[in-house]
Amino acid sequence: MSKFHPLTVSQVRNETRDTIAVTFAVPPELQDSFKFQQGQHLTLRAHIADEDVRRSYSICSAVQDGALRVAIKRTQGGLFSSWANDTIKPGVTLEVMPPMGHFNVPLDAANRKHYLAFAAGSGITPILSIIKTTLAAEPHSRFTLFYGNRASSSVIFKDELSDLKDTYMERLKLAYVMSREQQDIELFNGRITKDKAAQFLKYWVRPEDIDVAFICGPEDMMHGVSEALQEAGVAKSQIKIELFAASIPKHQHKPRAIDPQAGRHETEVTVIMDGNATSFTMDQDKESLLDAGLKAGIDMRYSCKGGVCSTCRCKLLEGQVDMDVNYALEDYEIARGYVLSCQSFPITDKVVIDFDQAE
Repeated sequence: MSKFHPLTVSQVRNETRDTIAVTFAVPPELQDSFKFQQGQHLTLRAHIADEDVRRSYSICSAVQDGALRVAIKRTQGGLFSSWANDTIKPGVTLEVMPPMGHFNVPLDAANRKHYLAFAAGSGITPILSIIKTTLAAEPHSRFTLFYGNRASSSVIFKDELSDLKDTYMERLKLAYVMSREQQDIELFNGRITKDKAAQFLKYWVRPEDIDVAFICGPEDMMHGVSEALQEAGVAKSQIKIELFAASIPKHQHKPRAIDPQAGRHETEVTVIMDGNATSFTMDQDKESLLDAGLKAGIDMRYSCKGGVCSTCRCKLLEGQVDMDVNYALEDYEIARGYVLSCQSFPITDKVVIDFDQAE
């Protein structure tokens, strides 16, 4: 599961001035490996200026589409996103890791549910996959989407969303929120904030009718909307959050206070991956399990290194770690022993992590 596979780009479509949608051709022998669930993401790898660069991008196609497609928005100073927008064309081959992620809920054709989503900017990418897949799979369910952008020209998948609205007129409600383009209804002007979300829940959506809420966008929006939902009576367990990569917060690890008289503190780490166990020794509290493993020559899977994408998710079988930040794991996953290796610093003499149980 952690292996990269070469996939050829079959189509590139300009969605906005700074966003492309990239469709991959998946050969028959890899069809099973690249089956995906709505809301999952792909990790892409490219060698740019002699550097191994990896980034995660959400799948934007529906499960029923029979296509594997991601959207890549150019970000200021973004090494991979700029390279991708300038370089990727049909026929280009990229290294791609099979789909990962848990930004979804199980679907059932018998369901009669109301799903709610808040997205901003490129946060629409996984939300589009979720909406398309859900409305096709659950003919009695409905969806409400609040989508924030600067202006109409920056709305990603605008045509596709319009087509969806026409197809599911009775089951899809779509509202745009613009921060730099005046709209007739004042409530739909500005950014999506906690206060604005609270207004939507007061006047446009009945909180008691919400079965599941999805949120994808910048960190401040994510927390604000989640707080508004919970204050309106929506249980935390009904809220699914996905922070997109461009909003990865900057974080510096702060070492624990260690008695210098006690000598060096080392940890023996065993990594189980693809059925093989590999061990190495590392100093405690100086670098993450991921960075130490990569230095030891183990091709551990990763992408953002910011605790956001969950690509480096693994299960802690033995020992203890301090996990600095976590924007990817649910509370129940942590309770079951899952950690993010990019944010985990060992604090015991022995640590065993298993990537095979993290699928």
